[in-house]
Amino acid sequence: MARLVKLLIAFGIPLFLLSIPTSQLPFDDLSIIQHRLLAIFVLAALLWILEPVPVFATSILIITLELVMLSDQGLYSFRLFNDGVDPATSIEGLMHYNDIFAAFSSPIIVLFLGGFSLAIGANKYALDTNLANVLLKPFGTKPASIMLGLMMITALFSMFMSNTATTVMMLSLLGPILMSVPKEEKGIKALVLSVPIAANLGGIATPIGTPPNAIALQYLDSLYSVTFLDWMMLGLPFVVVLLAFAWWLLQKLFPFSGDSLHLQLGGDFQRSWQAIVVYITFALTIILWMTTGLHGMNTYVVAIIPLAVFTLTGIIGKEELKLINWDVLWLVAGGIAIGIALDKTGLAAVMANAIDYSVLPALLVMLVMSFVCWLMANFISNTATANLLMPIAAAVAMSMDDLSLLVMLVVVACSASLGMILPVSTPPNSLAYATGLVASKDMAKVGLIMGLAGLTLVYGVILVVF
Repeated sequence: MARLVKLLIAFGIPLFLLSIPTSQLPFDDLSIIQHRLLAIFVLAALLWILEPVPVFATSILIITLELVMLSDQGLYSFRLFNDGVDPATSIEGLMHYNDIFAAFSSPIIVLFLGGFSLAIGANKYALDTNLANVLLKPFGTKPASIMLGLMMITALFSMFMSNTATTVMMLSLLGPILMSVPKEEKGIKALVLSVPIAANLGGIATPIGTPPNAIALQYLDSLYSVTFLDWMMLGLPFVVVLLAFAWWLLQKLFPFSGDSLHLQLGGDFQRSWQAIVVYITFALTIILWMTTGLHGMNTYVVAIIPLAVFTLTGIIGKEELKLINWDVLWLVAGGIAIGIALDKTGLAAVMANAIDYSVLPALLVMLVMSFVCWLMANFISNTATANLLMPIAAAVAMSMDDLSLLVMLVVVACSASLGMILPVSTPPNSLAYATGLVASKDMAKVGLIMGLAGLTLVYGVILVVF
């Protein structure tokens, strides 16, 4: 029943919006195509917020509706009208259908495919768990040191792998400890929460670490040449500062009563030729990403290399291809399609200019956009949040002379990744909550403090820059 109500709301409001005469909408000179796209945008927002259907299904619906209602190859009744003389007169402003289909072949999609292929290869030949074991050994047996190691390694893997897969791996390493320590031990909460926090934060450091970063790059590519290393130079210091603060915060909120913990670390690096290919390809891809200025290939071109190597050598076959997070790719493609449509039809500019931003300080506009993004990301997917807000943020920045597009989109991307208050805010949060060792109020307390601390750091940097 609840799902039915959500569906009625999600489809009822856009249909009502479509039924209103275009001239009655609170936008100046809105075209028929822009009116339809506005309804699709509202539909996407409601479906992503209420989630009566999977988020990737919403993305597929968006692309379908754009092709049917907005493209030059859509349904006749949507692209032709009878003016009394020529019954085949085309409606102005229709999009070329290839522009919409381009969402599937965007360089951003290829970037994620490359990241997913690295993760699959690393997992298949145990590079991830063995590397985690090796990296954890130097941190000894003190609870605070072990937690620091967990956070650093989780953040490191989340820069290049799915934060969901990283969280699963790191929580599995914690399994023996969690089983042997009494549940009333307060410090256990710190260990469990340290993993999703580090996973959520770590992705901020690289373009492939989290979808909001890649979505931001989609809008920056036309004006800025932001390399993998450029992004890391911005994101990594931010992540390091927040990780240090999170480590201190968790110790204060959930102190350990004992002085030592014993991790059961084991496993050996595999020595088969396939494993060696994975090791070399993993290292080489990261090096190529960080040295784009030396060899001339941009981040997207480099991303296709590991996929080609792994499929050619049989490391990734038919079964492994099924392990790619296609739902994430569909979700991102839907967001790209919305962005393309908002830009091509001019609706993004119309929405951005609905408010006279010229009378507002640029800093205030950026702060409001950032805070709204963070607030939404706590309740819906940060990818869905970025999909909805990034094209509007880009249009606003382009309409203001004293507001940098680069700064605006980087701030919005970071804000989206800081939404981690609820168990449903991010997959890593859900996985940590599923252990049964942390309460939602514990997660909310830490997530709220970390979110506000992150926003404060972002705003502090903006104040220095401006």
